[in-house]
Amino acid sequence: MDDPRQNYTGLIVPADHLLDVAQTLREDLGFNYLSSVTGVDLIDDNKMEVVYHTYSIDKGGSAVVLKVQVDRDDPVVPSLTPAWPGADFQEREAWDLLGIRFDGHPYLKRILMWDGFAGHPLRKDWKEAFYEEEKKPFGSRWPGGDVYRAETLNPYGRNVKYPGGWLPDDLAIDTDAEVYAGLTVSHPSYMKTDTVTVNLGPQHPSTHGVFRMVVTLDGETIVDLKPVMGYLHRNHEKIGERNTWLQNIPYTDRLDYLASMCNNHGYVLAVEKLLGSSVPERVEWIRILMAELTRIANHLWALGFLLNDLGALQTPMLYFYIERELILDFFEAAAGSRMMCNYMRFGGLAFDLPKVVREQETMSFLRELVDERLPRAMEEWRRLVEGNEIVRARSIGVGYLSPEDAIAMSCAGPLLRASGVPYDVRRAEPYSYYDKLDWDVAVRYNGDVYDRLLVRLDEMEQSLRILRQVLPHLQATAGGPIFDGKPQYSIRVPKGGDAYGRVENPKGELGYYVTATPKGSNPERYHIRAPSFINLTALGPMCLNHKVADVVTILGSIDIVLGEVDR
Repeated sequence: MDDPRQNYTGLIVPADHLLDVAQTLREDLGFNYLSSVTGVDLIDDNKMEVVYHTYSIDKGGSAVVLKVQVDRDDPVVPSLTPAWPGADFQEREAWDLLGIRFDGHPYLKRILMWDGFAGHPLRKDWKEAFYEEEKKPFGSRWPGGDVYRAETLNPYGRNVKYPGGWLPDDLAIDTDAEVYAGLTVSHPSYMKTDTVTVNLGPQHPSTHGVFRMVVTLDGETIVDLKPVMGYLHRNHEKIGERNTWLQNIPYTDRLDYLASMCNNHGYVLAVEKLLGSSVPERVEWIRILMAELTRIANHLWALGFLLNDLGALQTPMLYFYIERELILDFFEAAAGSRMMCNYMRFGGLAFDLPKVVREQETMSFLRELVDERLPRAMEEWRRLVEGNEIVRARSIGVGYLSPEDAIAMSCAGPLLRASGVPYDVRRAEPYSYYDKLDWDVAVRYNGDVYDRLLVRLDEMEQSLRILRQVLPHLQATAGGPIFDGKPQYSIRVPKGGDAYGRVENPKGELGYYVTATPKGSNPERYHIRAPSFINLTALGPMCLNHKVADVVTILGSIDIVLGEVDR
C-alpha cells in the first residue's frame, strides 16, 4: 500500500512479502538497479524502517521506493542480497549503525564500527560521548549565548559507556576474528599448497587513504579479498541529524572532499524537494558550471593517481594537476575556498560569480579555460596515456567487471559505464538544466582498468561540451538573481515528509534521503548513498585470480575517497 504519512512517498511492503515484491520488480517490471538502502529509526512508533530506492537501467526515470517496517525491539528484515548483491554493504551498514538484522545475509557483521563496539550509534536513543542536546542550535549557544564547554557537564572519563559485564581483562579479544572467518578458500585436490592471509593497509600509500584489504594468497595470486573500512568513521549521519538544515551544507563538503560543489548540489536538491523551492535560471547554469568543472578536476586527480598506482610515480600526476589548479583557483575566487566550497544554498547560491579570477575578467578566464587550455591539455593526456605500452600492459584485461555484475552490485559512475552500461543520472532522471543540453553519455565496453581510464577521459570531453553551451547562458543572465526570495538562515520544512535527491557525481550516483517533521528545523533522517562506499562491493570479485600488484591498480581504477566511504 502507499505510504499513508503526509508528504511521504513509496510503498509499504510487509516484511514477509519483501522478497517476492523485489523479485517481481526486478524480473517482471525491469527495476533491476537497487540504488540505495536506508535504515530509519521510528522511535516514537517503536519501529525500524528500511527504505529501498530501485531504478530501471533501461528505461531511466524516477524510483520505485519500497519500505518495510518492523518491530524496533527485534528488527528482522529479509536480506535482498540474493536478488541484488549490491545490498551487501548497505545492509551491513544498517545492521551496524541501527541494529536491523537482515535474515539470509551471507556475511552480516559490522562494517564501519569495530567488532567490539557496544550498541548501534544511529539509533535515536544512542548518545555520543560529549552529548549535549538532540538538536542544534544548542541552548548553550542560542539564544542567550551562555556558552559553556560540553565537558563541563559531561566530564571526560564519566562520559563513556561500556558493554554490560565488560572488564578490562577482556582487552585481549581478537576483534579481527570475524574478518578472517569470512575468508573461505578451497584448494585443488591434485596439489598441496599453503595459502597465506595478509593485510594490505590500513596505513599504506597504495590504499588511497586509511583502508585495509584482507587478502588470501596462493603464491602471488589473489584467491579471496575482503575490504575493511571505518577507520575514519565519525557518525556523519548522526551529526547531520543534530545539525540544522543549513548547517549540513558545509558538512557535505567533507564527504568526497574532491567534489564539494557536487556534494552541495545533491543535498540542496533533496531539501529543495521538501521545501518546494524554485531556483532562478542563473543559479541552475552556475550549478552546472561548478559541477562539470568539479568532474574534470576529480578525473584529473583520479587519473594522476591511477598512473601512480601503475608505477609512474609523481611526474605524470603533476602533469594532470596543472589545469586542475586553475579550476581550484576559480573555485577559490567564487566561494572563498579551493576544496571545502560551501557554495550552494536552498533556492540559490552563497555568491554570484566573481568579477575577476587570477586578475583576469571571469568570463574571459572561463572561455580561455574551456576553449583553449583544457582541450589542449586533454589532447596531450590522451597522447601520453592511450597508447602507452606500460599502461596498456598493466590495465587491459585487468579487473574485469561484467555489465550484469556491475548492475547487480549497484555500481555507479565511471565504474558502471566502463562495463558497457550507459547509465548516467544526468540523462536517466535529469536535474537542473541537463535536459536542455546536447551531450552524450560516455560508455566503454570492456569492463577493465583500461576502459575505466578511457571512460574518464571521454567524460571530461563531454563535460567540456556541456561547459561550452553553459557559458553563453552565464553571459546572458549576468546580473540576474542568485536566490529565490530572501536568503533564509532558519529553514523549516512546512509540511514535513521525505525526499530523495540524487546527482551524478564524478564517482557515481550521490544520493541524499532526508525526512522531516512538520515545521522541522533539523532532518529527522539524513542518509547518504555514497558511491565510493557502494562501488567497493565489486572490489573483491574484480581482484580474484589477479596478482598482488594488480590489486593496487584495480582499487585505483574504482576511484574512492575515504571521507565518503567511512562518513
